[in-house]
Amino acid sequence: MKKILKWTGFIILSLIAGVTIIAASRQNVKYTAPYPAIKASTDEAVIARGKHLVFSIAHCADCHSTANADSLIQSGLDVPLSGGRLFALPIANIYTKNITPDKETGIGKYTDAEIARALRYGVHPDGTVMYDFMPFHNVCDEDMTAVISYLRTQKPVRNKVPPHSLNVAGKMIKAFMISPVGPSESIPQKVRPDTTALYGRYLVNSLGNCSGCHSKHDMKGAIVGEAFAGGSPMKKAENLPAYTPPNLTTDSSSRIFEWTRDMFIKRFRMGNIKNSEMPWNSFKRMTDDELTAIYKYLKTLKAAKTATAA
Repeated sequence: MKKILKWTGFIILSLIAGVTIIAASRQNVKYTAPYPAIKASTDEAVIARGKHLVFSIAHCADCHSTANADSLIQSGLDVPLSGGRLFALPIANIYTKNITPDKETGIGKYTDAEIARALRYGVHPDGTVMYDFMPFHNVCDEDMTAVISYLRTQKPVRNKVPPHSLNVAGKMIKAFMISPVGPSESIPQKVRPDTTALYGRYLVNSLGNCSGCHSKHDMKGAIVGEAFAGGSPMKKAENLPAYTPPNLTTDSSSRIFEWTRDMFIKRFRMGNIKNSEMPWNSFKRMTDDELTAIYKYLKTLKAAKTATAA
């Protein structure tokens, strides 16, 4: 019996050691992905479109800036997208990147195609995988060009962001579960802005990442159950109660089930008024037409009832 226990322990320890060694060797696996034919423009209209997307539906400042973006924008000042915001997750401390044109600590050292590849395929310029926190994989070429064009016009900010810090579980997940995520459909060259549900679908899924919070996900990031049927509780701070992103489907339990279009727009215009992780102050900068399109799209969603609807 002692010999059996001894060998069993030896085998288990060997397996653990082997998995640990393999996981360590896979922390910086290199991946290949195509480089989109994207080139930044100096056209003022293109840059203006990019700025609008960055500070509204794409809500880049909510993660890539530690400044009070709403206050700066209201004062007519630039918002430094210099990164450094910490996301303290159970498996890792994740720091947002500096996306100003600084050539040492920001994106100034990368080509337009490298930045576009990172956004569309989830691959860093050095070939390593990105965590899928910015699922802009299906953004059309024209809007991708606009966003990158605006980012190029920012004032460079020297801000060296700390590297991500993963615990043992985080390293295992990165080694065996995380891989690049690319487009889920054909990428159009242009999507024409209008007030249709079709355009609302594009805003919600390709730029707003609304399902990232309003749906439940597994450890790999895949949606569990029906999309937009309510997310998992999110705790903003120790002294505040957890906030649960509500159901947005057409079920009667949905937060917006009885909302009219005007009620929907009015709520967005109010901005952040309570304990919520939703980037209200970015989303309130969307136009009435954009919000109308989003409202119409949400009204096409399949009804789904979940325990997180309240």
